Parts: sequence; C-alpha cells; structure tokens
Amino acid sequence: MSEAQLKGLDEHKYSASGTSAVEPVMQVFWRWLVEKVPLWVAPNLITLVGLIINVVTSLLLMYYSPTAAEEAPVWVYMSCAVGLFLYQSLDAIDGKQARRTGSSTPLGELFDHGCDSISTVFVGMATCCAMTMGDNPDLMFITFFNAVFVFYCAHWQTYVSGTLKFGFFDVTETQFGVIMLFLLSMVLGKEFWGIQVPLVGLSMRVVAVICSTSLSTWTVWGNFQTILKGGAGKNGSTVAGTSVLSPGFPILFPIVLALMIYKKSSMDLFQNHPCLYLLMFGMAIGKITNKLVIAHMTKSEMTMFDSSMIGPGLLFLDQYFNSFINEYIVLWISLIFVTFDLVQYCFLVCLQICDHLDIYCFNITSKPSKKGLNSGNMSKVGVCFVDLTPRQTTETSQATG
Repeated sequence: MSEAQLKGLDEHKYSASGTSAVEPVMQVFWRWLVEKVPLWVAPNLITLVGLIINVVTSLLLMYYSPTAAEEAPVWVYMSCAVGLFLYQSLDAIDGKQARRTGSSTPLGELFDHGCDSISTVFVGMATCCAMTMGDNPDLMFITFFNAVFVFYCAHWQTYVSGTLKFGFFDVTETQFGVIMLFLLSMVLGKEFWGIQVPLVGLSMRVVAVICSTSLSTWTVWGNFQTILKGGAGKNGSTVAGTSVLSPGFPILFPIVLALMIYKKSSMDLFQNHPCLYLLMFGMAIGKITNKLVIAHMTKSEMTMFDSSMIGPGLLFLDQYFNSFINEYIVLWISLIFVTFDLVQYCFLVCLQICDHLDIYCFNITSKPSKKGLNSGNMSKVGVCFVDLTPRQTTETSQATG
C-alpha cells in the first residue's frame, strides 16, 4: 500500500445499509454467542479461526471428490455443513467482539472482507462437489464463477457508492441454502441430484443451478442499478474519482481467460481436474477482490492488471504454444504461484496496516506508538482506552471491526 492509501485508510468510515430476511432472527443468536467469547480474544482471530474451519472442511470434500463426480463419505458432507455454519457464526460476531472490547480498526473490516473473499472460493468449490457437478462441466463452471462474480459485484457497488448494501436475500440466506444442500447430499446421496423433476423434465442439479443463477442475476442487477446511476465521487464517479466501470476489467479478464482455456484445452484440463482448475482461478480472483476492498477503503484507483494474472497467463501461453509443457504440470505451477501471491499480499498488507496504526493483528493490546513513547500516547489513531482487566485496548473512531 502506498502512503496515499494509508492516509485514505485513516479517513475511512464504515457504511452499510439494508437487512436480509433471516438476519434479525440470527442477530439474537449472534448477540448471545459473542457474550460467551472471552474479552481477551481478538476479533481478527475469531475471523481467522472461522475461515480455517471452512477451508479445511471444503478441502476435505475436494479430497474425496477431486473431479466433483465422486460421492464422498456421509461424515464429510456433515463436516462441510457444520464448518460453514461455524464460519457464518464467527464471521457474524467478530465485529460485535471488536465493539464490545473497543478494538475496532480499519484492519478489522479489511480482514473480514478478505476472509469472505477466500471463503467464497472454497464454498463455491464445495458446493460443486456436493452436487457432483463434475458430470456436467458447463454447470460447474457457471456455478463457481457465478458465486465469485456476485461477491465481487457487491464490493464493486460499494466502491462506487461508498456504502455496502445488503438485500432481502443476501449472504446469510445463501449460506443457509448451501448448508441445506450439504445435508441433502449427506442424507440422499449423489443420486438425488440426478432425479428428474416432474413437469420440467430437468434434473434436480439443473433446477438448483437455474434457481441460484436467477437469484444471483437479480442481486447483480440491483448492484448495477446502483453502479450505473452514478457514484459518490465527483461527477458521479467512484469514491476514488474514477470511472464507475473501471472495476469491470479486473474481474472479467480472468473469467474470460478461464473460459478460453477450458474450451481450448487439448487434454480436457478442466473436465479432468476441475477442483484444481477452479481453485487456481479462485485464488487469483480472491486477490483481485481484496484489492478492490482496499481501493474502496482507501479511496484509491483500482489497478487494471495484477501479478495474480501470471498464473492463468502461464496456462494461456502454454496453450498458445501447443502445450509444449504438460497442462497438468502448468496448472499445478499456476496454483502454487497464485496461492503464494495471495497469501504474501495479505500478509504484507496486514503487517503494513498494523505498523501504520500501531496495533497487533491478533492481539487486542496496542503497540507502543513510535511517535508517542515519550508522551504516553499508545496509538496514532486511538482516541480512548477501555479497561478490559487485566488488558488495555484502544478504540479507533473510524472503523467497524
């Protein structure tokens, strides 16, 4: 992050509007749950634990169903359902924990959205495996990229309007739908998704994809209504003063590239290794989504190209030169690169923000300020101290946690 971005981060204020259908009911549970969390537990640690659980359970399903066509053991589907519920719950209480401990910072908001972007990739993959979409690669491709595109569009409209808007049917409802899907696969098996639905003559798998795609299209349409009517910046631009359409290229480029490589592969790379293929593109898009979140929070320009595109680019170049290196080997190299690129980027950004705000990422206590060691100031951005006996913490006036 540049110095200008760090300065913009200091000025950021969280803004959100709207309430989804089941959120008021779940808020009762989430308020009860956060009271059970010790005051010394850092909000970002709660978020990270939830993400790890979600990633591990999703990888477990991918291990047992590497081509998204195999049926996994019953307990694997149950673990995915429980893992997603735990992630949802922990993701919902991290902000509450930040407010009750007075440890809200811009890093909390960024960390939350960053984990969500990665979780979307793994939940999308697990969904495809649970519905054994490997039998229909086109459906799998649509389902996965539909999920990551919808998440990206939510932050695209936030970058334009300055406010994160929640719809009547939003992320919480989607997560419950996916949990139900895992449970159906657990109880009824993979055969359930092949059952023909009376009257329409389509399988349950196809009907489910049509329903989810219809809801996603409605959500994206709502986002684009906000985007196209003008943003919060000068002359209807984004919060950074850029074109409202500027975030379009960074997300459309990898999706188009993924489609081209899928259709032109000489060894049916996507059909034979769908999980590795989508995971590679998902990690690349995850980094792009993180950069969009940072662009919104810092009111900075969204870059058109990123190093995360090197991975997909390697596959494209290999195809262009008639696959002179085995595509499967290139896929693994690309996956390792984009994963390392994402993890390194997130790690360095967190370190940079922690240093800038004089805070720790996974500890509520603040660092001694470089500027305030002699004056007694404990944080560049702290405005008050909250007694959490035996620890002390600072609370910023800018963020959400």
